This record gives sequence, C-alpha cells and structure tokens, in this order.
Amino acid sequence: MKETNKLRKIFVWTLCVGIALFLLSSNFGKRRSWGALDRFVVEVCSPVYKLFRGTVKVFEEVWFGYFYLVGLREENQRLKAEVSRLTMENTRFREQLATHKRLKALLKFKETINEPTVAAQVIARDPTGWFKSIIIDKGSEAGVKVNMPVVNWQGAVGRVVDVSPDYAKVLLIIDQNSAVDCLLQRSRSRGMVKGISAKLCKLDYIAESSDVAVGDVVITSGLGGVFPKGLPVGEVVEVTDVPGALFKDVKIRPSVDFSKLEEVLVIIREEKIGKRG
Repeated sequence: MKETNKLRKIFVWTLCVGIALFLLSSNFGKRRSWGALDRFVVEVCSPVYKLFRGTVKVFEEVWFGYFYLVGLREENQRLKAEVSRLTMENTRFREQLATHKRLKALLKFKETINEPTVAAQVIARDPTGWFKSIIIDKGSEAGVKVNMPVVNWQGAVGRVVDVSPDYAKVLLIIDQNSAVDCLLQRSRSRGMVKGISAKLCKLDYIAESSDVAVGDVVITSGLGGVFPKGLPVGEVVEVTDVPGALFKDVKIRPSVDFSKLEEVLVIIREEKIGKRG
C-alpha cells in the first residue's frame, strides 16, 4: 500500500513537471505575457523541476565521476607497474654494462700477462673478520693450486691459500698475515708490503737513506715465488722519517679497490714454496 502511494506521488509530480515543461515550451518564441495559469504552473512546478534537475546532475556527477576515478585508478596502477618494470630493466641493463666494463678491463689486463690464467668470480668473503680473504668459484678442477697469484685489472689481489675441487680461498694482500716483495718503481728501492686495512698498507724495510716520495708507484718485484714482476700494488701516500730508526715509515694505498672486488684472474703457474709474495 505504501509503495503504491509512493508511486502515485512520483507520478503526480512527474505529471506536473511534464505539464509545466509543455506549457513553457508551447510559449517558446511567442511574444505574450504569462497568464495566471502560466504563473501558477511555474510557481508550483519550478521547485520540483529544479530539484529534479539538481538530482539528475548530482547523479550524473557521481556516476561519471565514479567511472572516471575507477579509470584513473586503473591507469595509475598500470603506469606504476610500467615504471617498476622499466626501473628494473634499467637497473639490470646498468648492471650488465658495469659487468661488461669490468670484464673488458680484465680481458685487456689478461693480454699483458704472458702466463695462462683462469677467470673466477668472488662468491664470498671471510665472515669471521679475523682474516681478509675471499672465496672464488674455481678450484683444483680448473687447475688452481695453493700459492698461485690472484690479480684483477687494477693489480695484485692476493694468493691462493686453500683449494677444493670447485672453490679456492684467497688471502688478500691487505691482510696482516700477507707479505709481498715489492719495488718502488721510480727509485727501485725494495720493501715488503703488509696489510693494515682495506684502504691502507705499509711498506716495510725501506732504508732511511732510500729515495721515496708521496705518489711513488709500488709494484711486485717478482721475488718470493708467487707474483710475477711488475704488477701494480699501490701508491705511496705517506712517508715518515723516524729518528734513530733504520727504516722509514711508509704507507701506501692499494691499487685494487677491495670493497668492489667481483671478478679476478688466477695466474696458473708452477707452485713455488715461499713465505713471501
């Protein structure tokens, strides 16, 4: 019963609006004043028409706005996914480019070594912190043996100290237990490079009378049975004369950036037992 009354009211109001619209439109273009009936219809039906038009407008705004927002949200999600995909691709391409540059430099350096080499990747570092060493993914199956020198395109890296069929442990020249026989390239003075930290080594046994200056390049001497002669080891960054001492206090910065060590070359040469590099 209530539903019928509601429908009846809606019908009546709609009919009134329709009549008002008909009357107003029938006078369109005619130059005459509204009569009493016209004014009555306008006064009664205009509020209803205004309310009806406003309701329709609100409904249209909500309806089309909803679909607009849904479409905008979907487009936003699609664009975000596209940006993420392109970012990942860009990162991958940049990594490939960086790897290509390193391998190209390593290959160029390999051509300067007149001995057979095996390329390897660094897969781990010593987790204990007691020793500065790395693990590479080549072992005895690839011909790697204990005491073989390990290098990269920047210079001397270290020497092999342990080997398994597929992996090898390399003691880095920055370790305190490492000792590499070296030369000052300019003055030819000999000394022994020992590790202090990842960014600093000391050059021991440089006589007080030796000619050494900041900026001098330090290279391997070829003595000691491990490293071939002429590999870059580092650059002198500090020279201190110690009163009454027989040797200068010399600090060098390693040629190799050990914090970014990823690919290396193992020089395959006959094992020579020796304590010094």
